[in-house]
Amino acid sequence: MPFKPKKPCSYPGCPELIQAGERFCTKHKKEDRKQYEDQRGSSTQRGYGAKWQKIRTMKLNIDPLCAECLRNGRTRVATQVHHKDGNVRNNSLENLESLCLECHSRITAKEGKRWGGGDKISAATR
Repeated sequence: MPFKPKKPCSYPGCPELIQAGERFCTKHKKEDRKQYEDQRGSSTQRGYGAKWQKIRTMKLNIDPLCAECLRNGRTRVATQVHHKDGNVRNNSLENLESLCLECHSRITAKEGKRWGGGDKISAATR
């Protein structure tokens, strides 16, 4: 079966050819990731500090199985806690859902978030 032809890196002016399905060459992939992480802020800046870690542990102890898998007739251990309304400041138990990594990644991707992460919270909302 033939391979798709290589295409140019998406970084302006970069002459490197990359595999189909990739966006950047190795050099510019690292730069893109660093820029994204710098813009995104630390986990504490995004609302996931020590207080969140305690709430997350409590939710996983209360609901140790993935809620999405259970709805679909599967049984999987939950390792993530998802904010249903997308607001990381709303830590009420009704807003939190225990999920496995696969389900959490799929849900956050549908919400348009990169790598399952949240948007940076501005200082005004803290």
